[in-house]
Amino acid sequence: MTDFLTAAALVLVLEGAAYAIIPGPIKRMMAAAIGQSDTSLRSAGLVAAGIGVALVWLIRG
Repeated sequence: MTDFLTAAALVLVLEGAAYAIIPGPIKRMMAAAIGQSDTSLRSAGLVAAGIGVALVWLIRG
């Protein structure tokens, strides 16, 4: 559980840093995401999650 909470905190750090450092490109990315279909966003999310699981598996394996 500690690892999960640490990972969640790291996500907040990275998201917060992105909004603080490059707010303009983040807003443009969000606007572009609104124009995408649910299927393409879901597919991109599943691919990102799969890559994340594979990286954790390789690093912690």
